[in-house]
Amino acid sequence: MTRRPSRHALAVTAALACLATAAGTLTATGAAAHDRPGHGPGHDRTHRLEASRVDRVPTPDPAWTDCSAAFGAGAECGSVTLPLDYDRPRGATTDVALLRVRATDPAQRVGTLFVNPGGPGGSGVELAALADALFSPELRARFDVVGFDPRGTNFSTHVQCFRSAEEQAQALAGLQPVAPEGPQETAAQVRASTALARACSTTGTPESASVSTAQVARDLDVLRRAVGDERLNYLGFSYGSYLGAVYASMFPDRFRALAVDGVVDPDAFRGTLRTAHVPTFVRTGSPQASGAARDELLERCAEAGPSRCLLAGLGDPATVYRSVVDTSRTTPVPVTDPWSGAELPVGYDEVVSVVQSVLYVPNAPAVVDVFVWAVHHLQQPPTEENAAVRAQARAVLDQLVAQLFGPLPDEETERAKAETFGRAWPPYPSGLEAATAVLCTDGLHPLRVRDVAGAAERTEREVPDFGAVWAWPSAPCALTAWTARDEDAWAGGFSPRTAAPVLVVGNTWDPATPYSGAVALSRKLPNSRLLSSDSWGHGAYGTSACATGAIDRYLVAGELPAPGTWCAGDDQPFPEPAGDAARSFATGPAVPEVAPRPATPPLPTVPEVLTD
Repeated sequence: MTRRPSRHALAVTAALACLATAAGTLTATGAAAHDRPGHGPGHDRTHRLEASRVDRVPTPDPAWTDCSAAFGAGAECGSVTLPLDYDRPRGATTDVALLRVRATDPAQRVGTLFVNPGGPGGSGVELAALADALFSPELRARFDVVGFDPRGTNFSTHVQCFRSAEEQAQALAGLQPVAPEGPQETAAQVRASTALARACSTTGTPESASVSTAQVARDLDVLRRAVGDERLNYLGFSYGSYLGAVYASMFPDRFRALAVDGVVDPDAFRGTLRTAHVPTFVRTGSPQASGAARDELLERCAEAGPSRCLLAGLGDPATVYRSVVDTSRTTPVPVTDPWSGAELPVGYDEVVSVVQSVLYVPNAPAVVDVFVWAVHHLQQPPTEENAAVRAQARAVLDQLVAQLFGPLPDEETERAKAETFGRAWPPYPSGLEAATAVLCTDGLHPLRVRDVAGAAERTEREVPDFGAVWAWPSAPCALTAWTARDEDAWAGGFSPRTAAPVLVVGNTWDPATPYSGAVALSRKLPNSRLLSSDSWGHGAYGTSACATGAIDRYLVAGELPAPGTWCAGDDQPFPEPAGDAARSFATGPAVPEVAPRPATPPLPTVPEVLTD
């Protein structure tokens, strides 16, 4: 039976959820022409070692079956068995789960588009199941969309570092939902992070030492053959951009089109000897990205004024925001848990978590505005004079939280999904372990777990509210704690001369992967094009009609956007009121609908190990 979350249900761990030169085209028009890769002169070729590793693996058959009852109309599910270690093709194996939705216009079909939602550890199976809602009709018409759960995650053979869920919950009880505060919580966080590292380095092996992004890239090249494509078509978001960069570096002549959106600088993600002491997401600039998006929306709120932004009616928005966040440490406000109907207190952890999570959606400025406004009024002592506005604030807060978290997943549906891929029910909660295993095996890390505590404190001083939460996920990866190693992790550079151009997409107010990451990757790749978007939310696809159309044209027809192309996001902060809409919010705030932006998994939820 699914366990209902405790008060930590509102604490969203976004850091692990987590946590775009020359003009040209790839192909001509017409279905047959789309099968021809657009090679340029002087490109690099797949190294003989990598070619031999993947090419000697027999082409697997996913054995597609109808799984629409579990995943929705049109879904076909399959699974393939691949080597756990490509150096030992006849040794241990791992299963990789896939989901396909077929192109809506088979006569004009280009091929298969593989999609990855990020994470690390996000479910490509779940993403592909939502293809009709998330991807444009043009893309759906021309591609079979295939999502796969990277090895070690979700419906694939997953990492399991503890013998049971009960043992896991006991060992990780000290993990804080956002970040520890004070010596006691910090000590508990260090103990839990160390316990996780040691478990994954013993009980969790060999899977935990075999989930590097390089292994996933090898899997992806075999999957390309499994669907019958001569060249790969790929669209990756967030961490999926790192997978794209690794694939392009390992197999520079084996893709037809490769687009990455919400881009992480791959050198920063992997780290160098000079930056190894810095936690992964700190060196990628994620805390600064979150802080910049928050500060920008507060500044634009002040410019918009009280007729368009609620916080501006309470004073300087930045001052009001800081007061609300600081007061939340001592004055939690009530909210209705949408899963149980119980009243829960919303304190500092919950306020910061909701703000950080909302920054992932394209209408973040409006939602943050209404959320902070509501918390502010509920923090005021009740009086007869403010009874009406407090009641309104409570209703607004309940509605926003209900939209953010929604109802509990239907247990019968979730069971059917697991059984489709032969997974046990109830499932072992492996999400945190899988994401951590990828993080730890991919990059360089600090020496000791406690070193991350110091880095978290320093980053928190630099970026209040967001510094520590982005730093702590690296704690289990400390070299003295995490001893599982993947000798085949990617250690090379990220500057291949690819046969086909890469489309690199970045948006200016991304709260997780700063725009500078897209600029950095585009400069590394000689045959790439940077597409920029002044968008809000995580990634540009689905947040900007201009950016979405440009990505679609590249994937379908190989048409690159013009050099220096800038798009505008569809949701700009606090738009000018018109007509009757010019009324002041003071008469009653509208509650923006909170919907995760297209092409990403739902908003991250607190790991199951943190629930009762």
